[in-house]
Amino acid sequence: MRVVIFDMDGTLIDSKKDITVSINYVREINYSLLPLSEEFVVEAINMHNRNLSKLFYETDVYMQMDKELFEAHYHEQCIKNVYLYSGVSSMLEHLRKADVKISVATNAPTQFALRMLEHLEVKHLFDIIVGADMVEESKPNPQMLNMILEHYGFDKNLHKAWMVGDNSKDVLSAKRAGIEPIFATWGFSADAPIPAVAKKPSDILDIVL
Repeated sequence: MRVVIFDMDGTLIDSKKDITVSINYVREINYSLLPLSEEFVVEAINMHNRNLSKLFYETDVYMQMDKELFEAHYHEQCIKNVYLYSGVSSMLEHLRKADVKISVATNAPTQFALRMLEHLEVKHLFDIIVGADMVEESKPNPQMLNMILEHYGFDKNLHKAWMVGDNSKDVLSAKRAGIEPIFATWGFSADAPIPAVAKKPSDILDIVL
């Protein structure tokens, strides 16, 4: 058995515009702050160590009112501009046809992952989709990956698994789960911290098949 676990934002889908719109909505409504650029938001999200509440809303902690307003706004916003990266749909189809098990492990809430992947007509391709709300600790903690591997009855002595992502948290979670990381350079970050690099989605096929 072969298993490929995918990160979502910046790996499967480009969601930066909608994320930025919703963050800026919270900034304006709750704090009367000027809007942030998409580039700033993506850089902040990809930082290994960061305080996003400070970077996005200038608060030391993530306030409940900000969380609630963001999620209410993003529920409607998240499917307005999101799109699959070129070649992703074909790559996923090829993996399925080759009997590779594919799943998603995202630090986004599960409700948004399901909504976006359904909107983009690829949700049905994944066996299991795990968001941050389904575990105690999100990536780089390996809990999500371990949950998915347990779902398959994964045996490291018999099976092979990879984690495909676009930032250091994906790489660390893979290593901590004892599976191989693959860094996707086409998404939110082009700077790969590991040798196993996919410059385009079809490169995943060359590595896995």
